[in-house]
Amino acid sequence: MARLPRLVIPGQPHYLVLRGNNAQALAVDDDDRRRLLALLRDAARERQVAVHAYSLLDSELHLLLVPPTAAAPAAMVQALGRRYVPGFNRRHGRSGALWQGRFAAGVVEAGAHSLDCMCLIDSLAVLRGQASAADGSPWSSAPHHLGKRHDVLLSDPAEFWALGNTPFEREAAYAARLQHGVDAQRAAQLLHAALKGWAVGSPAFLEDAARNTGRPLRPRRRGRPARRAAGAAPPVRRRQV
Repeated sequence: MARLPRLVIPGQPHYLVLRGNNAQALAVDDDDRRRLLALLRDAARERQVAVHAYSLLDSELHLLLVPPTAAAPAAMVQALGRRYVPGFNRRHGRSGALWQGRFAAGVVEAGAHSLDCMCLIDSLAVLRGQASAADGSPWSSAPHHLGKRHDVLLSDPAEFWALGNTPFEREAAYAARLQHGVDAQRAAQLLHAALKGWAVGSPAFLEDAARNTGRPLRPRRRGRPARRAAGAAPPVRRRQV
């Protein structure tokens, strides 16, 4: 089966995952991490991609971003690779590809779904055992969202601003959400959509997006359609009015 074209909807949040080839580290030490995030900031700014959340794990980079065009995410990742990978290879005496093939990305409806995605990304370091607390990971957007530091890589989406009228209210509300965590089923849904190139949102959002993109936004059910029993009447086709 031919691979579906990557699903990108300009102006909508996307959950993007970039993995190390054969699960190898994307950054070996803090110098690598600082350089990778600085180059990501430059690449996102040049392509006018708004980054709302990120988590740099040992062998993965997770992003919540909003692209202005369908080509912007790929252009951003390509620019990051051209600038980061050669220096990483020289520094660590290696050669070859660092990314695991194409990046993976799924569309997330703005609002409650994308706010859950932000919380999931900010919680990943804890969930993967790479930090004891979300605000203790300096390589994620959690400290920014909790008011611990200002991160120039990030821009806060409307749903984050809606958490409160003051910075203190927003930070406290977001801290409570992080403490509560993202429902396991929703977290799995978001990650599956990102890794498989699907979309997450309300039925109305998915229907509208499918109509506008002309491609499926969710996996089809496996197997062939059920056969009609012998002698059974064919399904009634309603005339469109």
